[in-house]
Amino acid sequence: MGDRRYRITHPVCADDLIDEEDFDRDERLPYWAELWPSALALARHLSERDLAGTSAIELGCGVGLPTVLALARGSTVLATDHYEAALDFTAHNASTNLDLKPDTILLDWREPDTGGIGIFDFVLAADVLYERKNAAALADLVPKLLAPGGEAIFADPRRDEAPVFLEAMEDLGFEDAAVETTVEQDSRRVKVFLHRLRR
Repeated sequence: MGDRRYRITHPVCADDLIDEEDFDRDERLPYWAELWPSALALARHLSERDLAGTSAIELGCGVGLPTVLALARGSTVLATDHYEAALDFTAHNASTNLDLKPDTILLDWREPDTGGIGIFDFVLAADVLYERKNAAALADLVPKLLAPGGEAIFADPRRDEAPVFLEAMEDLGFEDAAVETTVEQDSRRVKVFLHRLRR
C-alpha cells in the first residue's frame, strides 16, 4: 500500500472457526477471518489520503487492514465487529505493523448500542452488504455515527443487497460518488466499488 508493506495476520482457515451454536442462533459465520478483496480496495484508497487529525470508525473490521491504513495515515480509529476474535486480530495487526493500537468495541449492527461511541469524520466498511438485514441495519446506523460534513466509504464487490443500502442512504439525503477499482488477489481479479457517501 503506497510505498509500505503491511503484514496482516489472519486465521489459516475460516471454516474451522464456524460455531454451530452461533449459526443456529442467528446464522452467524466467521466472515471476519478472511482478508477480502474489498478490504484491500478500501485500504489502498485510504493509503492515498491524508487523514491526519480525523476520526474514523470501521464497521465489521475483520482482521483490520483498513483500520491499520487509517491509523497509518493519521486518523484515530475505533474498530468494531460482532466477534471478539476479530477485534483481537485487528489490535494485533495494528500493533505489529505500526506499534499503535486502535480502540475496539463489539458492535451488533441490528441492535447497536451507540451510546458513548460518538461521531466520526469517516465511517469505513468493506464487504458488509452481503445480507439484506445488514443493508437495512447499516443504513439506519451510519447517519448516527457520521459527523456533519463526514464521509462514509463502503467498499463492495457488487453484492446483490448493496442497492438496498445505497437507495436507503439516498433517501436520507446522501450522495454517492462511486469509483470502480480492480483488486488482484490469489491470481484472480475482483471488481470493487468504493461508495463515497456524503450528505
